[in-house]
Amino acid sequence: MKIHPLSDRRIMKALLLTLALIAPALWARDCFVYFGTYTDGSSKGIYVSRLDMETGKLSTPELAAAIASPNYLAVSPDGRFLYASIQVGKSTNGMVAAFTRDGHTGSLKLLDEKPAGDVEPCYVGLDAAGQNVFIANYPGGSVKSFHLHPDGTLADGTFIQHTGKSINPSRQTAPHAHCFVGAPAGEFALACDLGIDKVMIYKVNAENAALTPNKPPFAPLPPGSGPRHLAFSPDGKTVCVISEMAGTVTVYDWDGVRGTLHPRQVVALLPPGLHQDSFTAAEIAYRPDGQFVYATVRGPHAPGANTISVLAVDAKTGNLSLVQNIPCEGDFPRGMGIDPSGHWLIIGNQKSGTVTAFGIDDTTGKLTYTGQSFDVGSAVDVKFAPAE
Repeated sequence: MKIHPLSDRRIMKALLLTLALIAPALWARDCFVYFGTYTDGSSKGIYVSRLDMETGKLSTPELAAAIASPNYLAVSPDGRFLYASIQVGKSTNGMVAAFTRDGHTGSLKLLDEKPAGDVEPCYVGLDAAGQNVFIANYPGGSVKSFHLHPDGTLADGTFIQHTGKSINPSRQTAPHAHCFVGAPAGEFALACDLGIDKVMIYKVNAENAALTPNKPPFAPLPPGSGPRHLAFSPDGKTVCVISEMAGTVTVYDWDGVRGTLHPRQVVALLPPGLHQDSFTAAEIAYRPDGQFVYATVRGPHAPGANTISVLAVDAKTGNLSLVQNIPCEGDFPRGMGIDPSGHWLIIGNQKSGTVTAFGIDDTTGKLTYTGQSFDVGSAVDVKFAPAE
């Protein structure tokens, strides 16, 4: 029997509400922290630590799964599965890998692998209901979707090749998809493309992961911005896009019914006086309560380099203001994550091969280094998962 699209949306909303109600029960005092890496040195795959969310103490990272360059990670909403984008080699098509999680030990067991459709996949995302996986492939500038079976295995969805270029002659002569993120309501997915200065917007068929361009199909950014990653506010009304090359965050109003982005603010990630063309911005995340946004900034060893920027969210407008820029206590920060309690932020520092931990002030949102730094070779991404 064919279900009316309106009924599909109601079913999706009911599912998302159910997940929202049960999610807090998944998180006890402890949780696991997974680290994606490049296996170009000492790293052997995905690593895992246990975090005490009351004290902020991290255990020494251990290998959770041996696999080639599992750079970015995503955990299913129910915590049962973990997905990774896998860079097999510079000239070999990459993969997306699915793992089952052991909720007691944090170890991972390979469940399934599928081709990512292009070389060097650099990002994996999930929709809010955990029904579909999204992959971004950087060098070729393409994206691909996968539908998830109930057992966590993958089925091919849609492959889409981006086209175009922008103004930077060394970095924007072709498309370079850098992330692919499911929207909170589950009916859309957004892909940042650094090479063409656009956030591409796709409609998603929840039942088979089929992608179709939205109308309009993208939101443009100023030429030379280099959009890299994005984050939805917890209430789903705002999208923050971090631009790698411009060192800025663009704040958009998100219309979840029409799938459209409306820009309303651009804010610099570094204090006035610092030369932002010397740095590249990387990751962005909201604190779970939506009151603060955090971003990583990479660069040479100079003021403002290798730092985390803290931006306060105006309660009335949703606009951002820079309140802190603090050293990340490592070299070349890439991904980061904030634990479900909103009290701890952990950074993956690629070039120093370390992960570093910070406490978050409940009132100001400012960060304090906890003194914890652990060796994780070519650390890239940080994701949290419940512990049993």
